[in-house]
Amino acid sequence: MVKPELVERAVEVLRSGGVIALPTETVYGLAANAEDELAVRRVFAIKGRPATHPLIVHLAGVEHLTSWAREVPEAARRLADAFWPGPLTLVLPRTPRATDAITGGQDTVALRVPGHPVALAVLNALGGGVAAPSANRFGRVSPTTAEHVRVDLGSDVDLVLDGGPCDVGVESTIVDLSSGSPAILRPGGLSAEAIERVLGHPVPVRVASKVRVSGSLESHYAPRAGVVLAEPTEAAARVRALREQGLSVGVLGPRGLELPGDVPRFDVPEDPAGAARVLYARLREADEKGHDVLVACLPSASGLGIAVRDRLARAAAPRTPHH
Repeated sequence: MVKPELVERAVEVLRSGGVIALPTETVYGLAANAEDELAVRRVFAIKGRPATHPLIVHLAGVEHLTSWAREVPEAARRLADAFWPGPLTLVLPRTPRATDAITGGQDTVALRVPGHPVALAVLNALGGGVAAPSANRFGRVSPTTAEHVRVDLGSDVDLVLDGGPCDVGVESTIVDLSSGSPAILRPGGLSAEAIERVLGHPVPVRVASKVRVSGSLESHYAPRAGVVLAEPTEAAARVRALREQGLSVGVLGPRGLELPGDVPRFDVPEDPAGAARVLYARLREADEKGHDVLVACLPSASGLGIAVRDRLARAAAPRTPHH
């Protein structure tokens, strides 16, 4: 746990227009006081993030919801009561407290209560919200340790709070409740099955939506190495074909995979929650080894496996000019 004096220092930095790196249960966030527009714009500048790409506002508790959202439907209340603090973001119609700088000019705001004691300590002491995307350069692999943040952002961040490795390891699940029936706009650290159990009906994953949200670009979460997706049974054949092209190849997948003996492996647990927890750390390790290509084995499409598959698909997508 971070010392109380560091929490106080973090709040001072936020109140004076600074930017901090904050641990959450999902990934480390690059946090600015959500009501300080210049500080929020600095977050965009540090990340190299397009201004139209909205940020998530992190709150200390569900009691702050109505000061940021002007309409809170029953489904949103049920989800917040069930899963906050936790890896769930709700998209709702905004109040004037959520400025265009945060929302990308939309009439909606994305809100969540993080499930990490350090983040909650800072938010409670601040008494407001922080706008916090992942603490890395835009489009790259998200950070799950304080060291990842330091490597990525260096002195661009005024203070890095070290809360240890993130427990969940992938970003929050984003659910749009701003109009009509709920829809998942980004799979994440809370499974669709858990959301459906609370609401009592199926909740679709909507890839195309009029509402823009974090992490929804086709190419995102990308390491420097090229990423090739494969079912576990196809991995060995993919490795051989890529090596025949003269490429340096690594494999991201479960330990039991049958592969040529000398292939560098980056082990990921077979269970989806375990895979989510280490995914970004393994992508970073593969980058450090300087491989040309990483063959990434897809987990089963259930539970958090859906979020892991989503992140791998975006990592493998052709890079956009923003990257």
